[in-house]
Formats: sequence, C-alpha cells, structure tokens
Amino acid sequence: MKFLGIIPARYASTRFPGKPLAVLGGKTVIQRVYEQVAGVLDDAYVATDDERIEEAVKAFGGKVVMTSTHHKSGTDRCYEACCKVGGDYNVVVNIQGDEPFIQPSQLETVKACFDDSQTQIATLVKPFTIADGLEALENVNSPKVVLDKDMHALYFSRSIIPFQRNKDKNDWLAGHVYYKHIGLYAYRVNVLAEITSLPQSSLELAESLEQLRWLENGYSIKAGITQVETIGIDTPQDLQRAEQFLKNREL
Repeated sequence: MKFLGIIPARYASTRFPGKPLAVLGGKTVIQRVYEQVAGVLDDAYVATDDERIEEAVKAFGGKVVMTSTHHKSGTDRCYEACCKVGGDYNVVVNIQGDEPFIQPSQLETVKACFDDSQTQIATLVKPFTIADGLEALENVNSPKVVLDKDMHALYFSRSIIPFQRNKDKNDWLAGHVYYKHIGLYAYRVNVLAEITSLPQSSLELAESLEQLRWLENGYSIKAGITQVETIGIDTPQDLQRAEQFLKNREL
C-alpha cells in the first residue's frame, strides 16, 4: 500500500485570514503540519490556491501543488492535487492544514484501517472523557459520531448522539462512551474520485458535515481510535493557545 498525504491550505479564511502562514514557535503553521506528516507517509504535498503559500512551502523545502480557487471543500482540493501529482498511490490522506500537532501515531492508526481490503474511507475518533465535561460534549463545533460493532460510522452529528433517555444529562458521560470526530480522512483513490462527483445531500446541508454525503450515498467510513488530543487553529485566539501548548510541551 502506498499512501499520499495532501494538506489543503487556503489563504482566505473568514475567521483567520492567512492562517497557514501564521507563525507558531518560529515556524509557519503549514510548515509544522508538513513536518509532522512528511516522514510518516510515502509522500506529502501541500495543495493551495495561493502563491504566497506556494512560496512559503518551497522556502522550507516542502512539496506543493497549485489547485483551483473554486473548490468548496478540502476533499475536492485533495482530488485535484492527487490527479496532478499522479503516481501509483493506493490511498490519499487528507490532513487539515490547521493541525500543527497531528501525531505520527494518528496517521498510523488511519493507515491501519486499510489493512481491511473492504475499507473505502477511514477517519479518526477520540473518546470523550468524564474530565472533558458536558460543555465539551455539547460543543456544536466538535462533531460526535456513533459507531457500529465493526468500527464503521453510523452517523455524525453536531448534536449529542445517542440521547440517553431517563438519565440526567450530567451523567451521560459516565453512562456511555461518546466519540469525538477528528477531521482526518483517508480514501482509496477510486473512492475519492467517486465521492467528489456527488452532489450535496440533504443530511450534509442540515448538519454542515461533508461526510454525511458519503454515508447518505452508501459509502462506509471506518474509524480508528486515538487517545491523542491535538489543537486545531481556527482563530487568532487558537494560535495563542497553540503557542502555550507548544511551550508547555517543550518544558
């Protein structure tokens, strides 16, 4: 099996313009993501639509491919980049460009999902803990996922699923293992080609979760479990948290 890592990176961001080029601990965010990924997969490229990001990646010696400015999702950008890179890769791994602390162990977990020849798409989940608290479970920006006995996703939601009837909500974390979805995806190349041609679905539009389009169209999503907590960067405030996280890790 050969794994190609693609890191979609846009300059335009409503909440944090220029986010990939923000400096974190003396390096740009996109460089930190790239360095975390490059040694684990067979190859890795940043996929961008902005020349400033292209120049920055080349400056630190990374590989980069220019893609269209019209993509609506990172998945679409991944597929164009995959087509441009070419090669005989079996699986494309989509790594978010704002996850500078992604760990090799997480990538290895996703890769292991393809030991099963039936796996079409793979992703990561992390169990919520009691220490996380109800507020974390209720956070609509942290999608939850319900899994079947074979670790395939049944449904993703911004709501808390499952709902525990006849139990106080404050006891829910003690009464059931809830899974937080970690937005790392991997797809067999032929499946990536198929899902990027699908029209948006009603469930996807309702929850604003792209992966529901794939489930609604009959694709299966295998989940690997990680215990690693990472910090994604969506806002300038997140960058400050990440800076502190980095300092604490280096102590």
